[in-house]
Amino acid sequence: MQITASSSIPSTMQAMTLVGHGDVDMLKLTLDTPVPTPLDYQVLIKVSAAGVNNTDINTRTAWYSKSTADSKDASWSGQALTFPRIQGADVCGEIVAVGKHVNPQRIGQRVLIEPCITHANGKQLASPWYFGSECDGGFAQYTTVDAVHAYAINSALSDIELASFPCSYSTAENMLTKANVSQQERVLITGASGGVGSAAVQLAKARGAFVIAITSREKREQLLSIGADQVIDRSDNLLTVLASNSVDVVIDLVAGKQWPQLLELLRPGGRYAVAGAIGGAMVNLDVRTLYLKDLSLLGCTVLQAGVFQALIKHIEQSNIKPLVAEVYALKEIPAAQASFSQKQHVGKIVIDIK
Repeated sequence: MQITASSSIPSTMQAMTLVGHGDVDMLKLTLDTPVPTPLDYQVLIKVSAAGVNNTDINTRTAWYSKSTADSKDASWSGQALTFPRIQGADVCGEIVAVGKHVNPQRIGQRVLIEPCITHANGKQLASPWYFGSECDGGFAQYTTVDAVHAYAINSALSDIELASFPCSYSTAENMLTKANVSQQERVLITGASGGVGSAAVQLAKARGAFVIAITSREKREQLLSIGADQVIDRSDNLLTVLASNSVDVVIDLVAGKQWPQLLELLRPGGRYAVAGAIGGAMVNLDVRTLYLKDLSLLGCTVLQAGVFQALIKHIEQSNIKPLVAEVYALKEIPAAQASFSQKQHVGKIVIDIK
């Protein structure tokens, strides 16, 4: 049973479906995908806009798989992906129908979806899903999610601007939360011009930290304009520009060849938090650096309790601002993902689905 706002909800919709692992030719636009029906504890959302993320690319290309023989561990959770799959973790939209155990007064609410899914039809999952990976996401005109993951938002920002927040900013806030970043601490952020990196710059600054951003030389001024106190070119030797033991926290989205330098920069007792490896997943670790400096290494995937609610508060209080680099139509998602992979943008690429 569902309760709807009106009888205008169609039976079919447009959706960009991923039909297999591979290049962007695995993305197929369908014009007659059935509109999902919300289950008892779910809401149906008419999608207005949806952001593009590394997770979309990684899932499509089977980057998460640690096996070269098959793709049985190629999803965000380490399981096989089910095809066809509608991707899209960043969603802004309006609730247009609810399941029988959801308050019908929620119909008409403008919402953002929390992308780290811990509940499916009212039941807590043993292992979290990611929206658009283990379940269908927002690259479609309509989507469903458990009501607890649909957060009402009161903001003057546009739907496109709001869609730039959920995935990147919640990931960044989660990293800062797990690393317990506090006022006056020196925080180094790699990949600072990307969606998560630029979010981390703003959110770390909102905590009163001294923010050091690593990016390309041509993006320096943009990073300074959103709150970075110091910007370092990613081709520089970090130990030449910064002294050893000079950083309290590293927020890393890159890994790769520079990774050993990141641990050298951390002061004794420092914290290293990671949620990406766009520079290469395999790194060299000198274990002596780890234990002699009493460092903490923090993997950051599942959102901590309260992180997404804190993000909603930051948005509503205008503590952070959206950074929309490019906007594409639903049918242009292959081009949007190709542009995303070029890493020439600052902020987020967003899909306009209205």
